[in-house]
Amino acid sequence: MSDDDPRLSRAQARGIRNARDLQSHVDWLDSITGTALGVLAVASGIYTYLGVSSLLDDNGALSVFAALAYSVAVSVGIFVFWSYMMRLLPAVRTGAARIGLMLSMALGSLAIVAMSSWLNAAALAGAAAVEQHLAETVQDYQAALERADEITQSAQSLARDVARVRQSFDDLSEQEATGQLSGFAGQGAVFRLLRQKSDELTALEAQITAQQPLVEQAFVEGNAILSRMRALTVEQGPVEARSVPFSEEAVRLANVITQLRQLSVAPLVSRAATDLADSVVLPQLDGSNDTTRAGQQATIDAVLAVLRQRAEGLQSAAQAVLSMTPPADISYTPISSADAVIKYAGSFVPSWAGAIAIDLLPAVLVLILAVTQAAIRVGREGTATEDSMTLAELRAAVTAIRDMDTSLDRAPRPVPPPPPPAQEPDT
Repeated sequence: MSDDDPRLSRAQARGIRNARDLQSHVDWLDSITGTALGVLAVASGIYTYLGVSSLLDDNGALSVFAALAYSVAVSVGIFVFWSYMMRLLPAVRTGAARIGLMLSMALGSLAIVAMSSWLNAAALAGAAAVEQHLAETVQDYQAALERADEITQSAQSLARDVARVRQSFDDLSEQEATGQLSGFAGQGAVFRLLRQKSDELTALEAQITAQQPLVEQAFVEGNAILSRMRALTVEQGPVEARSVPFSEEAVRLANVITQLRQLSVAPLVSRAATDLADSVVLPQLDGSNDTTRAGQQATIDAVLAVLRQRAEGLQSAAQAVLSMTPPADISYTPISSADAVIKYAGSFVPSWAGAIAIDLLPAVLVLILAVTQAAIRVGREGTATEDSMTLAELRAAVTAIRDMDTSLDRAPRPVPPPPPPAQEPDT
């Protein structure tokens, strides 16, 4: 209709023209929407198949058929669901119906993400996620190895504390030999007590020193295993094949870490410090007279007091090492690509976005179609049906009416029944 039509205002005429334009676009887009939706559903099904295949341990025909059946079901479900939404949601008019369909669309979208999107993400980034799991495991093992070595080396440093205490007893024994302690020169009871404790500390110091090569060898071996594990992490080829030797290396490294923890001499030093003061074999006083023996006893009492002080200091140093936080217990657990994608989802946001977008992109099309249909209804609102008809539609309507009239004219007219014969009057 033209703007000069007295039955329509100028705004109504513009609204009708706009509605016609939008409707023509929608009609054209309907011709490709089904195909596009089918392509999206098939693509999602393919990636779903790859994701399901990564979860199945068996590679037999039954597993292939099961994965194929699941992916086909996902493709069909996606296609049918979004077809329903594209047809029904733009067509409803009431607010309650729109809210109900929107809630249905949200629930269906969650179902699609649950049954398809996470498997799509596993197909897109599963191998990379498993490699990240391997890399994270290597870092955990490296931290545990370094922590175990740090504690063990700290325990090895107790050798200096033991050496200082042992040297103090050596100095005291030399002083006693010259008579500077008890006042009586020689190697009597006090000298033998000091040498006794010096010999104990010398044996402990030698034991700690003997451990040092073993500690260094274990740390070098652990670093070599870590190097092989890092190489497996970035090596070319299927990540599943690399997981087997990686697991074997992880077991070896766990044994090395345990060995390092067992090589720590801190418990040994702690026990030795306790025995240093508690396990004292007092020699028999061998002074020639009471005055000499009294001097020896006084010196022994002073030595025992010094012994307790040295033992407390050594015990404190050993406890400082024992109180260090031990390395965390690390154990490598093989993980599937789907589980790895979920565990490290924050590192694969683009893959997750792509996996979800391929399933939920039709939701955008549904909203676009709903807005467009609402605009078409607004453009046609307040006008009669004949006012919104295009010239082509009017011509088609007129042609149809003429065809109907022609058909009626050509149709044989019904012959009226003959009149009933006239009856003769009775005579």
